[in-house]
Amino acid sequence: MEYQVVANPTEQDIMDVRGGLRAFNDPFVEHLNEMQMAVFVVDESGQRRGGIVSRFWGSWMHILFLWIDPALKGGGIGKTLMQKMEAEAVGKGCKSAMVDTFSFQARPFYESLGYHNQMTLDAFPGDEHQLHFLTKKLVD
Repeated sequence: MEYQVVANPTEQDIMDVRGGLRAFNDPFVEHLNEMQMAVFVVDESGQRRGGIVSRFWGSWMHILFLWIDPALKGGGIGKTLMQKMEAEAVGKGCKSAMVDTFSFQARPFYESLGYHNQMTLDAFPGDEHQLHFLTKKLVD
């Protein structure tokens, strides 16, 4: 046996590890439904000005990305995107949601929508920031 250290692994390198991990995990979770969902806000010219991408897995929605054009912030678009995504999640059987956000991003926004901080990693990714993990019950 030998060990290889690879800086900036290729997609195939990553898939080799992910495939092995999935093969190990599948007997435990392969029965759970999994899909990704996106909701976009589009202006009159057809340009995407914001969007949210989530992963639905089992009874959980994991918000992967939420972005709104800075020129549109404060107009309720983020809240509407979240409401639409949460409705999609509930329709697909999700009962809870999770999101992670940096201290310079959107923790107060998520908390205003009913998300609760479960954990904070200090000094992540550098000394001046934190990473927060928040959850919300979508269905009782």
